[in-house]
Amino acid sequence: MGHDKEHHAKIATGKGDPQCFIGTAGGPSKFKVGDRVRIKNLPDIFYTRTMVYTRGAIGEIAVVTHESPAPEDEAWGHVDHSEWFYIVRFKQKDLWPEYPDDFPNDTLQTEFSERWLESV
Repeated sequence: MGHDKEHHAKIATGKGDPQCFIGTAGGPSKFKVGDRVRIKNLPDIFYTRTMVYTRGAIGEIAVVTHESPAPEDEAWGHVDHSEWFYIVRFKQKDLWPEYPDDFPNDTLQTEFSERWLESV
């Protein structure tokens, strides 16, 4: 399926995005809520939504969100393959070792496509 804005708008019209991609990831999600995952340190070319400060960090799946093409693919016009997306929760101290000890329960949540996650 070729990508252009008109095509994407056509498939999303009346359904929404990411709702138009339901069932397109090729099966059930690999991870479930509560699973511990590490963010892979993959190369990024041109575009990614995966923040550098999360790479290598360990977090917990907070929400299995949706199926959609990964931003790295969509940026190049490839929308014919979807992945599962997850919200991962990190302890602030695990992201920034200098984070104050006075706040051990502070967390940060952000979203990743499945390709960036590995089981811990």
